[in-house]
Amino acid sequence: MLNNDAERYLCVKCLESDESCEGLSEASFKDAQGIDSSSQKNNGSVPQENGIKKHRTSLPAPMFSRNNISVWGILKKCIGLELSKITMPIAFNEPLSFLQRITEYMEHTYLINRTSSMSDSIERMRAVAAFAVSAVASQWDRTGKPFNPLLGETYELIREDQGFRIVSEQVSHHPPVSAFHAENLAGDFVFHGSIYPKLKFWGKSVEAEPKGTITLELLKHREAYTWSNPNCCVHNVILGKLWIEQYGTVEIVNHSTGDKCVLNFKPCGMFGKELHKVEGYIQDKSKKKLAVIYGKWTECMWSVDPQAYEAHKKSEKKGDNKKQKNDELEGAENDDADDMPEVQETVSVVPGSTLLWRIDSRPAHSSVMYNFTNFAMCLNELEPGMEAVLPHTDCRFRPDIRAMENGNMDEASKEKERLEEKQRAARKERAKRDEEWSTRWFQMGTNPYTGSQDWIYTGGYFNRNYQDLPDIY
Repeated sequence: MLNNDAERYLCVKCLESDESCEGLSEASFKDAQGIDSSSQKNNGSVPQENGIKKHRTSLPAPMFSRNNISVWGILKKCIGLELSKITMPIAFNEPLSFLQRITEYMEHTYLINRTSSMSDSIERMRAVAAFAVSAVASQWDRTGKPFNPLLGETYELIREDQGFRIVSEQVSHHPPVSAFHAENLAGDFVFHGSIYPKLKFWGKSVEAEPKGTITLELLKHREAYTWSNPNCCVHNVILGKLWIEQYGTVEIVNHSTGDKCVLNFKPCGMFGKELHKVEGYIQDKSKKKLAVIYGKWTECMWSVDPQAYEAHKKSEKKGDNKKQKNDELEGAENDDADDMPEVQETVSVVPGSTLLWRIDSRPAHSSVMYNFTNFAMCLNELEPGMEAVLPHTDCRFRPDIRAMENGNMDEASKEKERLEEKQRAARKERAKRDEEWSTRWFQMGTNPYTGSQDWIYTGGYFNRNYQDLPDIY
């Protein structure tokens, strides 16, 4: 018989909708037989309250101090190189795998859920644009690097309270590629993609370029949207206060209507006036601008009529010219560190604007827990019942991440080295046998909307048939 914890874990995932229950009813309960419930760990989780599942609100241990780490000694030989090919010390990490970091795209899923009741395609594009910005909002002040996933590593998350489930797999090691597939439990949307994060060190900063296409399908409206995420830069990795900016153009295309949203994530500029700002517009297939989107990826996003926005910008510009002259007189160069510009308190709201999204406040203790959001705090939680249900490739079982989360840095460092060596040995053994690595849940195919190569989910993960999975930990 299935132990009580595992049975409870599976059953609670079936409560949200008939579709989710149907998918999970195919799970193989036999694999969980004979598991002793005493082996389950509470791991800081909070029990259900009034029938609603409660997730943990903190990590088992606060983060360690990086004050005594000589970063320059480690990075001085890496200038201009891609960091994904370099073994980095655990001091740079946060206790999450990159697969879990990808899952943070889903924190504001309610923005997609709203689209099912929207009859206007431009209104839906506004919601999708807000979701695309919100998906990178959790990176604010997150200066720790997620662990590189091992080849074959997987992660799943089912959130019945938010109405989605997601599965991801590390499908390639060189280059490192992570594929994911998420779906609404009521069958309203599918969200999928693959990410190849290129990291480069430029002396005083680390730049991350998240290569890969993201696809959102709104099934009820028979629409498909695609986009790529902006670049991210962490400043002052050697000296000074760490700070993050995102920059670049994000183009969201509705392949069904031809509508397009072009978002400009602005670099901070010389005097920091543009720090965190996002500005763009929605246009139809004839390139007529129908709406302006503006705000900050760290705070909120608004939408307004293009004419009202332009009139507001002209009136603002008159007052800014005088202030800019004063700033130029006071400005000074600093070769030691890239001083973080003073952050403007809020977004200047144009009269007549509609609020699309506002960021959630972080926990009061977030600063001593890797600046995690409430959502991120739960991602490595090992709930009672999970051990009997999840595949052993799930990154909740990675011993190095678990040790770091528990505050045991020496053990985490040793386990990280052991896992990396085990992965190298397995790769050499496959080469000796002339064997190719075979992915389990995703296959290389063609994205039907962009025509480019993409990793496509082949299905079957939630059937819970996890035989013949690799031993990667």
